[in-house]
Amino acid sequence: MISFQEAKTIINKNIFQLRPEKVDLVQAGGRVLAQDIMASFPSPIFDNSAMDGFAVRFEDTQGASVKNPVTLKMVSISSAGTPSNMFLNPGECIQCMTGAQIPEGANSIVMVEDSSGFSDSDTVQIMIETSKGKHIRKMGEEIQNGESLIENGRTLSPSEIGAIATFGYGEIVVSKKPKVAIFGTGDELIEPGEDLGEGQIYNSNLYVFKELVDKVGGEVLMQDVIKDDKNSLRDFLSRALETCDIIISSGGVSMGRYDYVRDVFIELGVIEHFWKVAQKPGKPLFFGSGDSALIFGLPGNPVSSYIGFIEWVYPVIETMMGKQETKKVKAILKAPFPREKMKHRFLFGEVWIEDGQLVCQPSKKVGSHMLSSSLQANCILGAMEADSPLQPGESIEINLLPWKAIK
Repeated sequence: MISFQEAKTIINKNIFQLRPEKVDLVQAGGRVLAQDIMASFPSPIFDNSAMDGFAVRFEDTQGASVKNPVTLKMVSISSAGTPSNMFLNPGECIQCMTGAQIPEGANSIVMVEDSSGFSDSDTVQIMIETSKGKHIRKMGEEIQNGESLIENGRTLSPSEIGAIATFGYGEIVVSKKPKVAIFGTGDELIEPGEDLGEGQIYNSNLYVFKELVDKVGGEVLMQDVIKDDKNSLRDFLSRALETCDIIISSGGVSMGRYDYVRDVFIELGVIEHFWKVAQKPGKPLFFGSGDSALIFGLPGNPVSSYIGFIEWVYPVIETMMGKQETKKVKAILKAPFPREKMKHRFLFGEVWIEDGQLVCQPSKKVGSHMLSSSLQANCILGAMEADSPLQPGESIEINLLPWKAIK
């Protein structure tokens, strides 16, 4: 059995990054960017109007008011996509719509509300004194040409997709989705929806694994519940080692009579890097590597497998995609946290903001079979081994569940 930190070090030495691929922008949502996005032009790309109104020379509006309007000659129209090619001379104005290019010679926009309005008349009355640059969006005021917009490693949300589209990128380079095999073992496992027989339980872990793989950005390529039979297990794992980047088991890596998973992995040439970790829950954690795959054997107890996936597998998938790894933070305990003398301790918990600081408490359900402990949780609390519990008021490390909000 090795320490928690030793296990982390070994895994980090064996992680590999996936090759990138080019995809159409419409398919890029939720993917991890594998290139830097640079501004291909300034934004705005030209001086344009922030309002519907009239492009004027601000000098021509001096002294204008509702009671004493200035009359200007209306000589052209500039609209979005159809700019005016007229040069604005003293005493003239040009209708200028929102987003339209500012005509040469103009240096201010008067809103239509501050004029006699749009009409077919050759003249317009301006009823306000304006200033230089008023209601004009200046070229490059948001972003300069060549400026860095988005760094690689970012997960693409609607904000990033919108910015990328704004600068004309039709295709972008993203990390490939890791291909993942997930499986459970046990004659007692049946699928939800079926009737429970004597001694049977429902397969819940693979449904949790599938959701977690989707959340982090991977793709489940193979999924199965395998009976306690070595030949069936060997067949599944042989195919998984040939086609997948990560293989994750639920159960079968402990010391039970029918815990064949570790043995079959080794028979198939998988290099075992470690088997047991000084942690609770989830001591019988297996980690190995094949020619082109990483293998995790997680315990079968639902809390052990869930927490094990978040603490061990989730960050590995993030790193494989070049993703910015989810960082752990510190919070102040509002209730005692039970530490272990010889093991790193994890519990589901709740974190919220109180008086401007992060505070938290562990779930009161501590059994590794009590999956309901995750229902109200928005984080996992973790503490190194020690002789006594952490007390209220002390600091503890928390791993925020990425899809949950801080309360």
